Amino acid sequence: MLQDLPVEVLSLRDFPGVPEVTEDGSTFRDNALKKAREVSRHISETVLADDSGLEADALGGQPGIHSARYAGPAAGDEANNAKLLKALEGVPREKRGAAFRCVLVLFSPDGRNEFFEGSWRGEILFAPRGTLGFGYDPLFLDPRQGLTAAELPPELKNRISHRGQAFAKFREWLEKTEGKKVGG
Repeated sequence: MLQDLPVEVLSLRDFPGVPEVTEDGSTFRDNALKKAREVSRHISETVLADDSGLEADALGGQPGIHSARYAGPAAGDEANNAKLLKALEGVPREKRGAAFRCVLVLFSPDGRNEFFEGSWRGEILFAPRGTLGFGYDPLFLDPRQGLTAAELPPELKNRISHRGQAFAKFREWLEKTEGKKVGG
């Protein structure tokens, strides 16, 4: 999603020794900001970080910020999906609305930051479908496409997903400002 940008993009693998950041915020924005701020302070560079997750309407927005560890700190995608399906047992299709949410934050060493957000509405199926993607993708149906996130070709998913929307806003901002506001 960051191809062809007029900036050099590195990952955490390029910075050995960066400590893991505890995601203990109460919102996606809190967690994204904390990750970006702590990594930026550790490496003295501008950092782009995200936090994202799934919010099920019938569960009052859960798993939300706990999406990656919904079934426990060491649980994987299969366990998280199983817990979500169990929590939605008996909920009819018309009440299985959900949204994937993503918050990106660009944080510079001087403390300036910019936020970019995306939201992708859909519904939670009764059983997984598809083999692409990760996390809750096999359970999340995009009604416009008639496919789960795990059935969508990656290039389409990257355009319409919550993360794709947030990155599109980031790219647009970067093109307008040429990075001058934060980290330029």
